[in-house]
Amino acid sequence: MSTPATLTRTLAEALARHAERSFGLMGNGNAHLIDNLSQVGVTYTAVRHEAATVAAADAYSRVSGKLAIATTTYGAGFTNMLTALAEAAQARTPMLVVVGDAPSAGPRPWDVDQEMLAAALGVRTHMLSVTNIERTVERAVSYAERFRRPVVLGIPYDLVSAPSVAPAAPAQASTGIDLNDPAVLAALSASVANISIPEPARPETDSIAGIAAHQVQAAVRALLEAERPHIIAGRGAHLSGASLELGRVAEALGALTSTTALGRGIFPAEQYDLGITGGFGQIPAMETIAQADVVLVVGAALNQFTMRFGDLFGAGTTVIRIDTEQVAPPKSNLPITHILLQGDARATLTAMLGALETAIPSSAGWRTQVAGLELGGALRVRATGLAEHPDGICADGRLDPRAVAVRIGEQLPANRHVTTDGGHFIGWANMYWPVASPERMIMVGTAYQTIGLGFPTVAGVAAAVPDTTIVLSTGDGGGLMALADLETAIRTSASTVIVVWNDGAYGAEVHLYGVMGLDEGPMLIPDVNFAGLATALGAQGVLVESLADLDALGEWTAAGATGTILLDCRVSRSVVAEYQREIQRVNGLDVPEE
Repeated sequence: MSTPATLTRTLAEALARHAERSFGLMGNGNAHLIDNLSQVGVTYTAVRHEAATVAAADAYSRVSGKLAIATTTYGAGFTNMLTALAEAAQARTPMLVVVGDAPSAGPRPWDVDQEMLAAALGVRTHMLSVTNIERTVERAVSYAERFRRPVVLGIPYDLVSAPSVAPAAPAQASTGIDLNDPAVLAALSASVANISIPEPARPETDSIAGIAAHQVQAAVRALLEAERPHIIAGRGAHLSGASLELGRVAEALGALTSTTALGRGIFPAEQYDLGITGGFGQIPAMETIAQADVVLVVGAALNQFTMRFGDLFGAGTTVIRIDTEQVAPPKSNLPITHILLQGDARATLTAMLGALETAIPSSAGWRTQVAGLELGGALRVRATGLAEHPDGICADGRLDPRAVAVRIGEQLPANRHVTTDGGHFIGWANMYWPVASPERMIMVGTAYQTIGLGFPTVAGVAAAVPDTTIVLSTGDGGGLMALADLETAIRTSASTVIVVWNDGAYGAEVHLYGVMGLDEGPMLIPDVNFAGLATALGAQGVLVESLADLDALGEWTAAGATGTILLDCRVSRSVVAEYQREIQRVNGLDVPEE
C-alpha cells in the first residue's frame, strides 16, 4: 500500500535528498513530519528542549560539514529555540530549521509571527504550501549553502496532512534567473536601491576573480620583504580546506603561526605554532606576535577577544587579510596597515604560492631564530596552579581550575572531540586540552555570547562521529540552564566525559561586576550535586574535591572509555583566567599583576 502524497510526506522526501540527520522535539506542528522523515531514511534524534534541536544540528554541521535538520512545533516550540537559532545565524552554520506554523487560514491566539521573529535574527523563512514543495526545499538548501546561514521552512498547521500537488516536471537546479529565489530578489532590489547585500560564496575556480592582480602582487611583496612574518588562521581557513596551503606559505616565509580557538590544529608544523591567538593565548607567545612586522590573517574574524582588545599587533604592523567577506580593519590600539584580499582562502593562497616559493624572503626563517618554542620552553609553558597550591587546593578549600584542567588533559582519550559551553571556564579547555584538528573543537554559543547550549551539542557531535570520545566542558550556570538535555547527552553518545566547572556562581559576572562592587548575591549559585544528577540518569557521576578524585577518569579511560562519566569539579573562584583579566582591564578595573 503506497503512502499518500501529503505535504509532510513530500517535504520529507525532498529533505532526505539533502540531509541524513534530524534533531527535534515533537509537537502538534511537526509530528507528521518527524514520522515521515523516519520513514524516508532520515535518522532522527530526540532532544528535551527546543533550543537543543538547533544546538545539536549546529554541532553536527560544524563537525561533519553536512547539512542537518532541526525541527520544532509552532508557537512556544519555535520561540523556545530562538537563542540557539541566533547563535547558528551569527556563527554562519547552514542548516534547515523545519517548524510548524500558524494555519493558512490565519493565526490562533497562541500563534506568533514566526517569519518576523526569524527575520529579526537575520534568518530567512520559506512558507510551504501543497504546491512547489520540492522547489521550495531546493531554494532553501541553495541559500543555506551559498550564504552559510540557517533557513526556516514553515509548515501551516492545517496543511500537514493535505494532499500535495505534484510538480509539472521534476524539480531541478535552475541554470538561469529564478525570480522565486529570495536571494535573487534581494540582489535585484539592492541594485535598484543602490545598497549592498552579502555576496554568496563563489565556486573555487572563480574564488579570486574579484582580486586584482596588483593586490595579490602587493601582498606577496609585503610578505617577502617582512623580517618577522606571522600567519594567523581561523575557522574560515579550515572551511576552505586550506591547511596544506597554509603550511606551504609558512614554510616559504619561515613564518611563525597561530590560530583562533576554532582553527586549532590547522598548521602542519606544530613546532612553529604559538597556539591560540588572543585571550586564551600564552602571554609570552602573544608578546611575540606583537613583534611581527607583517601578519597574514586567513579566515579569522579578528574580534575583540582575538585582538586582545586592541593589543595584539605592534605599531606599524602590516596586516594582510584573506576573507570571503568585505571585512573592516580590526580595532587596534596602535596604528597598523590593513590590506584586504577578498576571496576564498585556499584559492587565494594558491595564487600567492608560486611567487612565494620561488623567491627568497627577507626573513630567512624568523621562526628558527625565536627562542622558547621547544617543549616546555618560554613560549609553551603555562601555569598549572601547583606552584601556588601544591595539592591543588586554594585558600577557600576548593580546587585550582588550572590544576584540574591539566590533570584531566593527561587522562583524556587521544581520539576526542571537545565541545564547550560559555562562561568564565571557557578558557580552561582551550588552554589545556589539545585537539588534533579544527573540527574537533566545537564552541556553540560563543558567536552570540550565550550560555546553556552545552549538553545538547553532545548529541550533534555523536551523530557526526559516533566512534569518538566527546568531552563537554560546561559550568554550573550553563549546566543548570540546559539540564533537560543532560539526559540527551547520556543517551546519545557511546563515550562521553562531562566536566562541570562548579564554582557556585556565574563566574564571568562575579569577576567583572562583583569586582566593580555590585552585590554578588544574584551572581551566586548554591552548590548543585551534578554528580548525583548524572548518576540518577544512568551515568557515572564523580564528585571532585581533590586532584586524587580525578583518578576515576583515568580508570574510566583505561577500562575502554565507554558510557558517560561526569566530573563535578568544585573549583575556586579565586583563580581568574587571563582572558577575564583583559576584560577587567578594558572596563577600567585595577588588575593585580600575576
